[in-house]
Amino acid sequence: MRIDLGEWNIRSFTPSDAEALVRYANNRRISINLRDRFPCPYTRADADAFLAAAWAQQPESDFAIASRNELIGGIGFHPQADVHRLSAEVGYWLGEPFWGRGIATAALRALTEWVFATTALVRLYAHVFEWNPASARVLEKAGYTLEGRMRRSVIKDGQVIDQLIYAMVRE
Repeated sequence: MRIDLGEWNIRSFTPSDAEALVRYANNRRISINLRDRFPCPYTRADADAFLAAAWAQQPESDFAIASRNELIGGIGFHPQADVHRLSAEVGYWLGEPFWGRGIATAALRALTEWVFATTALVRLYAHVFEWNPASARVLEKAGYTLEGRMRRSVIKDGQVIDQLIYAMVRE
């Protein structure tokens, strides 16, 4: 899969992504805003395991955010099961040198359009930790709506914190 975003793109992961994945993902300022399954430190073994899992996905749902030269982040959607089967959780991260340029917003808009155009999903949603207003702003700028605050719903870094839930629905 490939979606062009001008200077940037969303694309399938490649074997050559491992080095950049470690370089940009090995950052506590990124991992503190993601689930614990996103390790810190982020090692080459972590990158290799993640890439192997991404390549095995059917259908593919995790993608690289990339420049012309290298991976600079990741984005994906994870379809839910049972009564939630028409919903998917979206997630994204970007290497710190690329923050504040509108790349995450452009990538999320493009992925959202692609998911709604190519799948039967009718709802995409994301959880944001209370201390991450930048991610909340990405979602808002991409057209997602704040649906609520889940009080004291997660534990991260030894703290019990709130999450905000954002969603976009296909009418």
